[in-house]
Amino acid sequence: MKKLLIICLVFSISICSLYSQNRTIKGRVIDENLETLPYVSIRISDTLEIGKTDLNGFFQIDIPVCQKEILFRYVGMDPTTIKLDDKCNKVDVVMMLSGTYDFITLKQADRKRKKRYKKLPEIHKKAFEKNIFETEHACYKREFEQFYLDEN
Repeated sequence: MKKLLIICLVFSISICSLYSQNRTIKGRVIDENLETLPYVSIRISDTLEIGKTDLNGFFQIDIPVCQKEILFRYVGMDPTTIKLDDKCNKVDVVMMLSGTYDFITLKQADRKRKKRYKKLPEIHKKAFEKNIFETEHACYKREFEQFYLDEN
């Protein structure tokens, strides 16, 4: 009888812990000019806000283990979506300034934005050298998000 009770207890505790597994992500958010960004909205699933950065751009969030994408949104910046690796617990993000592109096509605007996007790893490394970031290289994947979608 005691063995059955112990087995049931261990089984129920293990099931409860499986459903409540979270991982803690820490990091910092800056812009292209190495300026910290306060109160950046951090979201999962595009709708659920799970945190904000503090005045110095630092954040600490708890997300479900199965969650792989995080969205950073801030006024005057392009929204930034990152895809986390399994072992990624320290996330340092450089957000791109959102510009207005008057009197040019969306395709031309994307070319200009893509040039700036390609410089983000250099900016990340420079932030590491100036002790703004704790990681030299990003442990997440980030893809360029276009304005212009080619129909071909």
